[in-house]
Amino acid sequence: MEQRPFGRPGSALAREVSVVGLGTWQLGADWGDVSEADARAVLEASAEAGVTFFDTADVYGDGRSEQIVGRFLADHADDGFTVVTKMGRRVDQVPDNYVLASFRDWLDRSRRKLGVDTIDLVQLHCPPSEVIDDDATYDALDQLVADGVIAGYGVSVETCAQALSAITRPGVQSVQIILNAFRLKPLDEVLPAAAEAGVAIIARVPLASGLLSGRYDESTTFAPDDHRTYNRDGSAFDVGETFSGVDYRTGVAAAAEFTGLVRSALGDEVTPAQAAIAWCWQQPGVTTVIPGARNPEQARANAAAGLLDPLPAELLDGVRAIYDRDLREAIHPRW
Repeated sequence: MEQRPFGRPGSALAREVSVVGLGTWQLGADWGDVSEADARAVLEASAEAGVTFFDTADVYGDGRSEQIVGRFLADHADDGFTVVTKMGRRVDQVPDNYVLASFRDWLDRSRRKLGVDTIDLVQLHCPPSEVIDDDATYDALDQLVADGVIAGYGVSVETCAQALSAITRPGVQSVQIILNAFRLKPLDEVLPAAAEAGVAIIARVPLASGLLSGRYDESTTFAPDDHRTYNRDGSAFDVGETFSGVDYRTGVAAAAEFTGLVRSALGDEVTPAQAAIAWCWQQPGVTTVIPGARNPEQARANAAAGLLDPLPAELLDGVRAIYDRDLREAIHPRW
């Protein structure tokens, strides 16, 4: 699988990572039950398929995901994997909580869960804009780098405006943002700005919470403890994290059209999910894309998307047409 530079050139964090990584939200059992054995099998299958980048967070299963990833990492200490985590969603999302003392406490917990002395990279987990815009935030994070608690830091964001603000900060190594065939706004300014600054882009929610797999219809139901059930209205966290903020009925219809595009352009050799993942990592400026997987088969199929040839213009143009016609008005102004 292609490896791409991660982190600003010349930084202590600078390395290469696979264009398809693995997101581990689901391994915390926040999308329904996943046993530790199944979670470990997903991690192993991903690694065997060439994935070298693993993304977790302290809030995924309240640390369960970090712990499982940490045990996996301990067994692969010499394999050159990059493991990044996120912090800040276990408390109220108010600026007063984003201070050095809090960061130290949160990171001490994450280091214990991951079993490491120095975390490769920590990301602020979708904090308020005031935090992203505050000089003191970066002073605190720089101190943690100097202390060896973290090798580098980035910001996971909800909006393009937040991403552009973070990219201007010289210590920011990465920006994680929702990017998929139903969320095109980052293509306009964020990706070019990140590429110019040498900031890595981690594309998350590449399948729009599964919509772009083409496996759902209007009658599909999800478990009560799955965010695709309880967060459709944004009552638990930003609604953009669930189905990329697309109204479910609209999303199902758009996904059916996307599936048709994939079948027309690529035949039956490539699944809609693989095409959606490839669409993400093939965008100029993207470093890695982090689909989730609930079983080894999904993990291997996702990783195989990192081997696809450049997608044809027919598919790329079709994605843009769907977005402009059916989604832009509702999605573009919000994020």
